Amino acid sequence: MPGYPTSLGTSDAATITVLGQDLGADLMGKVGFGELAFWLVANRRPTPGELRVFEAVLVALAEHGFTTSAIAARLTLTGAPESVQGAMAAGLLSGGSRFLGVTEDCGRFLSVTLAEHTQSGAAIPTTGEAWDDLAREAVRAQRAAGRFVPGLGHAVHKHVDPRTPVLIAIATEEGVLGPHLRLFEAIGRVHPEVLGRTLPLNGAGVCGAALSDLGFAPEILRGFALLSRAAGLVGHIAEEMRRPVGQAIGNEVNGATDYLAPGDDARS
Repeated sequence: MPGYPTSLGTSDAATITVLGQDLGADLMGKVGFGELAFWLVANRRPTPGELRVFEAVLVALAEHGFTTSAIAARLTLTGAPESVQGAMAAGLLSGGSRFLGVTEDCGRFLSVTLAEHTQSGAAIPTTGEAWDDLAREAVRAQRAAGRFVPGLGHAVHKHVDPRTPVLIAIATEEGVLGPHLRLFEAIGRVHPEVLGRTLPLNGAGVCGAALSDLGFAPEILRGFALLSRAAGLVGHIAEEMRRPVGQAIGNEVNGATDYLAPGDDARS
């Protein structure tokens, strides 16, 4: 039998070991959940500054009211009140390209832009003007390719996403404002001259930039967004149990249904 290596956790009859630490003696009551989540993925403990930024990201993405993920969770619980896991899964499954996936998309866009810049032999910018030049080039390339710039725009916050300046300020205070956040800030400054309109730097995007500066690869960023949203979904499920609205949502949609005869939908 081949071995199945893991550095995360193991147990025997008397102990549980997580990340090389005794769960009961070294972690429980001594390490917060955010720190443990960081440690499990990064395979190292965060510094205090990194932990503050990381936990700010988790808080920023946890809850936004009656979003599609929350509605999906509530409606699933309405149909299957015995299935909390089903309701959670339904909510998390909506974390895709339009919702939550922006965290990954923005982190990837920034990482690729920086990698291509350095691979060309250029140095990482050290001035605001140089960052603006790099950002301008990246936005122009996206526009020329007919692609959106990840992290720009928000359906509700048309001018400023309140999460963005707070997270940038925390990263600055803690000394972990790195190249991804600097490039993201520069995109916010220069995109109006390229796109011809001004859009806010959204919270999902700034979270992707911050997580990238903490050293996480783009492929794992959506996992943190889902981890965060899971807490909000548990809250919605608990509220649905206390004060159900799922059936009312279903009834309202059913009552507002406009039935079209077969073939009429092509003309709607």
